[in-house]
Amino acid sequence: MTESDERKTLVLTGASRGIGHATVKRFSREGWRVITCSRQDFSENCPWPAGPEDHIRVDLSDAEDVGYAVSEIRRRLEANGSRLHALVNNAAISPKGNGGSRLDSIQTPMHIWRDVFQVNFFAPIILARGLFKELSSAKGSIVNVTSIVGSRVHPFAGTAYATSKAALNSLTREMAADFGPAGIRVNAIAPGEIETAILSPGTEKMIEDIPLRRLGQTAEVADVIYFLCSNQSSYVTGSELHINGGQHV
Repeated sequence: MTESDERKTLVLTGASRGIGHATVKRFSREGWRVITCSRQDFSENCPWPAGPEDHIRVDLSDAEDVGYAVSEIRRRLEANGSRLHALVNNAAISPKGNGGSRLDSIQTPMHIWRDVFQVNFFAPIILARGLFKELSSAKGSIVNVTSIVGSRVHPFAGTAYATSKAALNSLTREMAADFGPAGIRVNAIAPGEIETAILSPGTEKMIEDIPLRRLGQTAEVADVIYFLCSNQSSYVTGSELHINGGQHV
């Protein structure tokens, strides 16, 4: 088997719903092996055919558990010649206050700050560093999922979430410089208002501020993630791509 016809492998965090689930389907459709990571066990009624043999249950808020996940991923990649073609850091948490209220910089308890940054910021770099050898062997791609809230105050997203996403964007730039000499590309995508099952009440009212006048679809985000992991973006690294219908302008 040559490198060109080798079956490629993706490791994806936060795979159980929304953008993550759409990404699983997008890459599976292209023939990739997808190793999924989430807090939940593999769902028996999931339409994705790969099954639990390519799923790892991991609590990204626990640094020790993330370390275990790295070891388990490396073990499972041995069948692929220890090569990893893409790592997508999609998992994130965005805690709310009472009644779903926004947690600002005054009200957010410090333990929540720590939990949010562990999942949204530290887990991505722990995974990337832990899988560096496998990514380098495949000249792979890392995609960090940031957010439009990393560059503006948002009516629903809390301060800890927003600042963790801004930090992840800066980390993406640093990683692109550091990982690039090993042939690993590192980019970020910053989704805006995407239609998922967990939309905050009132999101529909924001459509009038979006030039395209509609919410984004999870499949549209998955398409951009796939582009950044494919050879079509072979000279793109250190970028944050906005997926928000022009909302950022």
